[in-house]
Amino acid sequence: MNFADSEILASILKDKYNTTDNYAEADLILVNTCSIRDHAEQRVFNRLKEFTALKKRRLGMKVGLVGCMAERLKEELLQSGLDIDLVVGPDAYRNLPHLLEEVESGQKGIDVLLSTDETYQDIEPVRLGSNHVSAFISIMRGCQNFCAYCVVPYTRGKERSRDARTIVNEAGNLFRQGYKEVTLLGQNVNSYHAGGGNFAALMARVASVDPSLRVRFSTSHPKDLSDELIETIASYPNICKAVHLPVQSGSSAMLAKMKRKYDRKWYLDRIAAIRARIPDCGISTDIIAGFCGETEEDHRQTLSLMREVGYDAAFMFKYSERPGTFASKNYPDDIPEEVKLRRLNEIIQLQQELSLESNRKDVGKNFEILVEGVSKKNDAQYFGRNSQNKVVVFDNPCLSDGKRQVAVGDYVTAKVESCTPATLLGRLADKA
Repeated sequence: MNFADSEILASILKDKYNTTDNYAEADLILVNTCSIRDHAEQRVFNRLKEFTALKKRRLGMKVGLVGCMAERLKEELLQSGLDIDLVVGPDAYRNLPHLLEEVESGQKGIDVLLSTDETYQDIEPVRLGSNHVSAFISIMRGCQNFCAYCVVPYTRGKERSRDARTIVNEAGNLFRQGYKEVTLLGQNVNSYHAGGGNFAALMARVASVDPSLRVRFSTSHPKDLSDELIETIASYPNICKAVHLPVQSGSSAMLAKMKRKYDRKWYLDRIAAIRARIPDCGISTDIIAGFCGETEEDHRQTLSLMREVGYDAAFMFKYSERPGTFASKNYPDDIPEEVKLRRLNEIIQLQQELSLESNRKDVGKNFEILVEGVSKKNDAQYFGRNSQNKVVVFDNPCLSDGKRQVAVGDYVTAKVESCTPATLLGRLADKA
């Protein structure tokens, strides 16, 4: 989502600035930030120190902090001693040109006001991705689930959805520009609602742009994963058969404490509904280890749920308290760091086993993949993802004219011959 926001920032500033891959030659550096974990914020502070040191050697360079950290830490940032020119929250990007004028006049450019209606739906993002194959489309902003551990509702404001027509038009424009895949983004995409239409209806409209345009989405909340949405995913061949469904914990007691609005039974029912209608669906998740008051039994229940679901992949973190959240005000962060780390490592180890088991089941199968780029390890190998969001690496031999057999952006069929926990390894399938 931050990447998509950066594309909006680039669009708003395109009349005055071009983008560069080399920050050392930049006249303006904007650090687009996330506040979900303390680790992410500490990395940002380290980068800001690096950039403000660079300012001393490059007269006239400006450095700004934008996004969630700007919203959450405005006062701390201004008193940090860091030479920051701009502090701009996620709903104030339109004001950047004016704020830059204030900086030119010797003032700080500051705007962290949250909006109840800003969606940037009329701004065409400047696409910063290198492959021009896949693109992000933000369909909504904000969140109002108020999970106990999460700072997002406080840094991104109230949930609001874009007009569906603008989303469908953006998808159509991307397809006409040669993009083959779009990912619909939101803090909780399946609570999308605008003009009387829900997320299932929006997915159907985007999938109908063209049958060769792949459609993905992220991220969904279990409480809003409806049978209608599952049916829509199943009904359109170009809607990818992959659902990211964050569980956070396998313990109903922990889920209640986290204010997740579902319990273990509800979550497993949603998994069963997906499996029943889309048997080949890839399922991934998010898991937090060591939330406030988590017992060894709660931890064991998370491990058992992971085994029962058999996730293809997971994003796994140890709990870090975020100031201002319900948990920070009402629960002691009482799990020792070494216990959090041990539980996290057990979760990671189990997921490694589950991912390998999942990938081994794909050995010998053929998959249609969308070629996205060249392997970092071997320029004779290319990679792409299948519908289930698994990465497939394959040999791409040269033809007699020196060109590769397939190009980035092609749909190809690959046969999986081996695997690692993270990757499927294969070759181009023989043509019939």
